[in-house]
Amino acid sequence: MNEQQKALVKATVPVLKTNGVALTKHFYQRMFTHNPELKNIFNQGHQNSGRQQEALAMAVAAYAENIDDPSVLLPVVERIAHKHVSLGIRAEHYAIVGRHLLASIKEVLGDAASDDLISAWAAAYTELADLFINLESDLYQQATQQEGGWTGWRPFRIGQKVQESEEITSFYLYPIDGGKVPTYKPGQYISVKLFVAEWNLFQPRQYSLSDAPGNDYLRISVKRERANAEKPDGQVSNLLHDQFAENAILDVSMPLGDFFLNETVQTPVVLLSGGVGITPMISILNHLVATQSSRKVHFIHTCRNNAVHAFKSHVEQLAAAQANVETSFFYDQHTEQDSGIGAAPLAIDHLLSPELANAEYYLCGPAPFMRHYLGELKRNGVTSERIFAEAFGSGGVN
Repeated sequence: MNEQQKALVKATVPVLKTNGVALTKHFYQRMFTHNPELKNIFNQGHQNSGRQQEALAMAVAAYAENIDDPSVLLPVVERIAHKHVSLGIRAEHYAIVGRHLLASIKEVLGDAASDDLISAWAAAYTELADLFINLESDLYQQATQQEGGWTGWRPFRIGQKVQESEEITSFYLYPIDGGKVPTYKPGQYISVKLFVAEWNLFQPRQYSLSDAPGNDYLRISVKRERANAEKPDGQVSNLLHDQFAENAILDVSMPLGDFFLNETVQTPVVLLSGGVGITPMISILNHLVATQSSRKVHFIHTCRNNAVHAFKSHVEQLAAAQANVETSFFYDQHTEQDSGIGAAPLAIDHLLSPELANAEYYLCGPAPFMRHYLGELKRNGVTSERIFAEAFGSGGVN
């Protein structure tokens, strides 16, 4: 891109911040009208709620704002690249997206979208698409080069289905081809794809792996998402609970994700989770125990109440057998019967004892939980380099 093109792209930032959602809504409607096959790749639940349109609008505005130095967005780009590969997005899809994005800019902005502006955005999009394509190509190659690896979708059989709480059920997945299961980094996720009859579409969803690597299965632990005033029932998660019994077949992606345990250091580890955010933390905890790590581990979990507390006895058993593992649990609905359980929210100074002075903090949970504890940690002097975060649900983490 030349300097004139960069200036034109930056000049659209105010428009994107005020009208970005209208633009992205138009873009998705246009793309799905002309390329309805892509509905099988994109999360239609997020489309219906408007979350995807908002997320894309924020991403486009951020890219325009940082067009002089897009490298500052690289951590976000890498995270998105992992998600794209887990969904099977390929290089050829970028031409389709680009065509509809540029057409949407022209159709939404009207006379304000000059030929020079469209050319500038075409150049900007080409650079961004190339960045994604190169990153994703590397991830695809890495996937196929490791033992048991693959790209796209691979059929797995549900070997066991185990209820972990009133809301969370674990699915033990075994490859039906008899091949090996690849290793992965504790904290990563897979995508599963199944047919949603109500939408007449296949739909992918991403679920954290909830056990240590090195087994002959992949395990996910899925929360039943019930409707409330803010959201409808979870289409895919509820289908898994209600219609997928043992021996059913699921299409599964290769394990991916940029949230995982840092194994290059031996500092203490704080695993702080909220609700179903416990799932990657169980993977990390199980891995540390299985590898006989000497790292001090403080496992902290918050949830509504005892009935929805998954893996409680498992974590307690590990802590009882491992001198380096400590646990703390906190409930929103705390009762006198909850012996040894604290009342949520936990005080952040609970995490700042001298023995945890150089600890790494791993956080996973709903966006409000994440924003609260990320803010508290940073206000109390924990540097960003020691915080690793993964948000579940809508809203993102700022």
